[in-house]
Amino acid sequence: MSEKVNLTTDNLVFPAQGDLVLEKIKASFIADVDEENPQDRIILQEINLHVPAGEVHVLMGPNGSGKSTLSNVLAGSPRYELLEGKASLGDVDLFSLPPEKRVAAGLFMAFQSPIELPGVSNASFLRAAVNAVRKERGEPEIAPVDFLKLVRKEMKNLGMSPDMLKRGVNAGFSGGERKRNEVLQMRLLQPTFAILDETDSGLDVDALKIIADGINKLKSPKFSALIVTHHHALLEYTQPKKVHILVKGKIVHSGGIELAERIQKDGYKSFLEAR
Repeated sequence: MSEKVNLTTDNLVFPAQGDLVLEKIKASFIADVDEENPQDRIILQEINLHVPAGEVHVLMGPNGSGKSTLSNVLAGSPRYELLEGKASLGDVDLFSLPPEKRVAAGLFMAFQSPIELPGVSNASFLRAAVNAVRKERGEPEIAPVDFLKLVRKEMKNLGMSPDMLKRGVNAGFSGGERKRNEVLQMRLLQPTFAILDETDSGLDVDALKIIADGINKLKSPKFSALIVTHHHALLEYTQPKKVHILVKGKIVHSGGIELAERIQKDGYKSFLEAR
């Protein structure tokens, strides 16, 4: 990717550089039908989080604690409503931007359950995604020949078959192939902040190591990430700086990797009791 470009229309510099800072985020799920008590849909109560540039952090918590909700709110999913709070990446106010401009600003989300697009080839989708981001940043499109050279190199590093470029996006992909395809997108888009929502779920040890390597190769003073996971194994390979525990919509504890080791041994019981 080329160097950042100053977008004078918004007086912003994309991709954004700097820390991710979340302040007092409160959000709810938008239901398909009216409910008697809308308060029941509030999932995030008051999220405060600081991920400095250059650091990888981990978010853990029991099922239903709001981990995926936080990821989707940051990405701009229409299924969730932001009620209060701020989110900034460097000098950029993420919540002031539509989802596509958040991506151009440097935000990336690897989904827990990536959708299938059977009629769209993986190659076409990936190149369109890269060029859409480049356009938002005021950069020229990447030529087809250059793109193929780049994507094949990244696929080789991730242990992916070149044949996957011809297949529909995630169509018939195994769980492991889908997760690798998400990491491939991340490698191609070169974000400054990535959210990986349970990217390690359902992977064997070898696949897990490849995914971790894909994350580790992006590590730099300008790249940071939040890994959402239930498992300790990915932490061993990525060595995060901090672990945050989310319970009932609030971050109740933050610390080092020893927190994940404690959860692996004893579960979330002590954190739930503290609530």
